[in-house]
Amino acid sequence: MRTLSPSERELSEKLARGMHKLVRDADEAVRDIPDGSLLALGGFGLCGIPENTIAALVRKGVKDLTCVSNNAGVDGFGIGLMLEKGQVRKMVSSYVGENKLFEQLVLSGRLELEFAPQGTLAERMRAGGAGIPAFFTATGAGTLVAEGKETREFDGKPYVLEKGIVADFSIVKAWRGDTLGNLVFRKTARNFNPMVAMCGKICIAEVEELVPAGAIDPDQIHVPGIFVKRIFQGKNYEKRIERKTVSGGA
Repeated sequence: MRTLSPSERELSEKLARGMHKLVRDADEAVRDIPDGSLLALGGFGLCGIPENTIAALVRKGVKDLTCVSNNAGVDGFGIGLMLEKGQVRKMVSSYVGENKLFEQLVLSGRLELEFAPQGTLAERMRAGGAGIPAFFTATGAGTLVAEGKETREFDGKPYVLEKGIVADFSIVKAWRGDTLGNLVFRKTARNFNPMVAMCGKICIAEVEELVPAGAIDPDQIHVPGIFVKRIFQGKNYEKRIERKTVSGGA
């Protein structure tokens, strides 16, 4: 990260004010998310979860949500907090095996579930952000995943038509971001957050460290600020381990 000169810092502050992307906190960021919204949420396991924004959604009490996320959080954390409050009507996910409440809600019919293969889910969000309405993939052909979907053959192999995802709001968490919305992720947190950021009509980004525009090397940016509409510096992040495994003593 480069240090800005006084004149560069002044210019970056003017640019940031003009773009109106910087918001005070998570509560301000989610101020206009209505009931019934389609939300895409970043994170992979417990890495890169937008904790502050999810907490603000819980406080706001928005409901009847359709949430697109690789995971469904765990009991008492992440999207699990929204499930506890009955805010989620439907989940579109790939892996949901760490949440007992999620299982109970699905089996009792109180939560609708749409499974998507992990790579397909990522590509559906990337496609939505790139303006691609649908694409064919071999993944899921001939299985339950293909039921009710158009299929075609290419070079003698069956392919399934999957629709791109365009969310009303997308919510991500980055390691570092600048006041123009450029984002940098660390390691596993980069798995889904970039595609989530792309697919939302309005992308909200919370960051561990907020820096002036121009402080991030352009070659290090993972999501350009053009995709991000609101950004704020988060706080009080937890460093959780999804499933802790230790070796036995000798």
